[in-house]
Amino acid sequence: MCYRIRSGYDIVLIITLLILLIVLKKNEGKAMGDKYSEILKNRNVKSSYQRIKILEYLDTNPCHPYADKIYYEIQKTIPTISKSTVYSTLKAFVNAGIVREITIEDNKIRYEYNLKEHGHFKCEVCGRIYDFNIDFGRAEYDELRGFYIKEKDIFFKGICSKCLSAE
Repeated sequence: MCYRIRSGYDIVLIITLLILLIVLKKNEGKAMGDKYSEILKNRNVKSSYQRIKILEYLDTNPCHPYADKIYYEIQKTIPTISKSTVYSTLKAFVNAGIVREITIEDNKIRYEYNLKEHGHFKCEVCGRIYDFNIDFGRAEYDELRGFYIKEKDIFFKGICSKCLSAE
């Protein structure tokens, strides 16, 4: 589209629109940051730009990432971030109950922001981990009467529907 500037009014209008777009974009990011800052504040975790970005990544990428995956993704926007910052932040988040660790493989810890009760299914072909809803409250185990259960996990492994249809 071609637009011809005819007067000083047109220039003022264009500059005003550009400023408005910049302010809206800046406030959009600030609102997102405010959301995560509030979560950290409510859990007594000191807020920082790096911590907000890590929490935002976990919230917007429910892929159950490893710490190294988080580090490599965050490093794209914060090149100066260190692995130790990512690891210590994840530890602080786990201790504060903001995220949780899951271990589907024997030696690898993954992280997730979804704290609602749910199960996991890992596809042995593509490696993707799927969340599924489960009502842990309805499950009763006579063998565990009198026990104090601190954490409930359920994991299934197999082949997902996408990989099955590709065969």
